[in-house]
Amino acid sequence: MDQMATPIFPGEVNDLKLAADLIRRADRILVMGCSGGGKSTLSQKIAKRFDLSYVSIDRDVLWLPGWKQRDKMEQRSIIAERILGERWIMDGTNPSTFDIRLPRTDIVIWVRMPRLLCLWGAVSRWLKWVGRTRPEMAPGCPEKIDWEFLQFIWTFEEKFTPRVLAGLVEHGPDVPVLQLTSRRQMRALFDLLD
Repeated sequence: MDQMATPIFPGEVNDLKLAADLIRRADRILVMGCSGGGKSTLSQKIAKRFDLSYVSIDRDVLWLPGWKQRDKMEQRSIIAERILGERWIMDGTNPSTFDIRLPRTDIVIWVRMPRLLCLWGAVSRWLKWVGRTRPEMAPGCPEKIDWEFLQFIWTFEEKFTPRVLAGLVEHGPDVPVLQLTSRRQMRALFDLLD
């Protein structure tokens, strides 16, 4: 049994075996975390393993070709429609839609990797996909990296984590939340899910 930190909010699961059991039984899973942390890779593996529909907020909701963002109301409408599905895994963090996503979610997986690892993940992903669009991104949005994006990753924990925690407490106090804070924990979870 892989023990993690003491729970810091209601619903936090700090036992990987229990979390793996919850994931196996879940019909709707929300995966969130900072860019470059591995949430899309994790989501796609779980989707394939348990035959869940994979919803990428980046690809299916947020971005239009040419890195243009959809209107906020249109984004919300798309999410409201997608969460009605019976079985899905949704990859995306934005707390502004927690009010509609969390009530339909069976478990949250929070990929909360250290920022240097997230930076490395984003840079290595860019190197792999430079000039091309990766599968979990909207068509017409070739992989890019810039100073603003790197700053977003560097400050994610201090700027966005308080909003994420508040959203979890307000909109999903009874939803189990698994925090993955290392690649070792992620690999251990994969092993338990096989």
